[in-house]
Amino acid sequence: MTSALFALLLLTALTCPVALRLRRNPGFVTGRDGRLSTSTTLALAWTVILLWLLLTILAYGLTAGGGVDWFQGEHGPLSSLTTVYLPLLGGPYVALIAAKTIVGVRVENGSLAKPAPKPTPGGRRPLRDLIANDSGRTDLMDLQYVALSAVTMLYVVLFFLSDVGGGLPRLPTEIWALTGAPAGAYLVNKMATRANPVITDVALADGVLTVSGGGFEEARVGVDDTAVPSTLDPTTSTLTAPLPDGTAATFTVVVTSHGLRSDPYRYPRPAATAPESPDQARRRA
Repeated sequence: MTSALFALLLLTALTCPVALRLRRNPGFVTGRDGRLSTSTTLALAWTVILLWLLLTILAYGLTAGGGVDWFQGEHGPLSSLTTVYLPLLGGPYVALIAAKTIVGVRVENGSLAKPAPKPTPGGRRPLRDLIANDSGRTDLMDLQYVALSAVTMLYVVLFFLSDVGGGLPRLPTEIWALTGAPAGAYLVNKMATRANPVITDVALADGVLTVSGGGFEEARVGVDDTAVPSTLDPTTSTLTAPLPDGTAATFTVVVTSHGLRSDPYRYPRPAATAPESPDQARRRA
């Protein structure tokens, strides 16, 4: 019980500073588009867990374990490090390196756009970014990668806390597949999926719409299912289009590029303000 309590305190001491640092400045775990990176976040989580396991085992071995002799032997506390835990950590890191390479190449050759999201209060990113695509929809491949990785992490942590003196939990050698296989599916999704155009913001001024986002090559703009002529500004990657006459106060904007449609963007157009009467102006004055 004492060993488990010490292990929990050490885990808290490791994770709290990391969590506070990322809360204040999440740039370390964000991608080039400013969204939370699934591969980077999971690789960081596995690194913290493995570091915690090794530090706890070291502290236990030098105190309750009896010293250096406790670490030796075929069935010592670190015997499964190379056969189970390093492969378990390797999957997320392979996914991280490969995902960055794939995204970088696709952005460079123009087959993928990574528009910056709208700023959030305090500059923080929602955790939903981990399981969502660039449009904000839940992505099945990202979801399965995060969910199975989280279950595996919980499995490792709980089994370790149940017997700290036993060293690294004796897990099946095939458990690395719970991170390796989802990471592989995640990478295939990165390579195979052609990203839809993404709308991050819509502004309206003097009857002209300005649509911000990415993936707007040869794009067409639709307002409430009405196609309108649009112009792409390559320097800002924004589309400008006239607002059709008779458009309602709230309308939906959709961008279509190469046959792929963006998610609908709902724009709450401000209601027109009636001019003040002379009496109202005098009272306000």
